[in-house]
Amino acid sequence: MGYSLRNLWSDQEGQDIAEYSVMLAVILVIAVGTIRLIGSNASNVFSQVGSSIQ
Repeated sequence: MGYSLRNLWSDQEGQDIAEYSVMLAVILVIAVGTIRLIGSNASNVFSQVGSSIQ
């Protein structure tokens, strides 16, 4: 019993999946935030250009 608990505790295969999922979540948050920021700024720029053309 003690051996199997120590074996489960020292098993590190699951850590790879957890690390990759955390990295993916961080990358997605950064990407979505950047896209939303660029999208709102681009919308403002296009509105300003459109109003100056008229």
